[in-house]
Amino acid sequence: MSVTGGPPERGQDSARVRRPDAGLGNDSGKNERFSRIERMIGGEGLRRLERACVVVIGLGAVGSYAVEGLARAGIGRLRLVDFDVVRPSNINRQLYALDSTVGMAKVEVARRRVNDINPACQVDVLRCFVHCDTMDQVLAGSPDLVVDAIDSLGPKVELLAAVQERRIPVVSSMGAAGRTDPAAVRVGLLSAVSSCPLASRVRKRLHARGVSTELNCVYSLEPQRSKAIRIENAATLPEKEFLERGRKRAVLGSLPTITGIFGLTAANAALAILLGDAL
Repeated sequence: MSVTGGPPERGQDSARVRRPDAGLGNDSGKNERFSRIERMIGGEGLRRLERACVVVIGLGAVGSYAVEGLARAGIGRLRLVDFDVVRPSNINRQLYALDSTVGMAKVEVARRRVNDINPACQVDVLRCFVHCDTMDQVLAGSPDLVVDAIDSLGPKVELLAAVQERRIPVVSSMGAAGRTDPAAVRVGLLSAVSSCPLASRVRKRLHARGVSTELNCVYSLEPQRSKAIRIENAATLPEKEFLERGRKRAVLGSLPTITGIFGLTAANAALAILLGDAL
């Protein structure tokens, strides 16, 4: 895996109220929550993750698994951004989509799950559509890293332009739909991706704006399936996930395994950037 960038310097973190048994440096042995990752990256690496602030934008098939990996790694602050609610059509591939959560805001389901994984994690949620008018709010406070799991082209391009202008490290997910090969998933620079239609469109728009495409992304070497399987009564399927502000487009098929691998790969790339030489 190849990633660029490194953890930016951050000021002294403000104190947070924490449960007595939730401390990462508990010498009494009562807290074993992150003991396995500490054996991998050491105490200093664990403290880097505890001090880190990561923004995850898009809590769907890829983003939900990215949050899972980051929360279980001990990230100290997560800002989770998504405007949508859980829908029945999400259940095949999205971590937060259950029969019991249909109709709930994804950000609220995500907050509860992260707090259940690590009560010490400070979780901020924003239920909004990411674009020019909300960008300052989404990227407020100079986060250490952004995970882009947006699958709508316009907002994705706006976000990638904004993080580069602000010099915030980013890991951006390209297209996971229409793929079947888990061994084809890679991390690399957007400028070098040749097998993904979404990456090509994003790169073209960034070039038109004079924005660099030398940024980290998760993508697949496998060509995307060009044809969707016809479904009887497909018009009745509730696939209006982008509401009034998203552009209409064809619904692509996807496997829960591949989208989950994309999300966990994005989380792994984010950890590599945040940890730097500690990894």
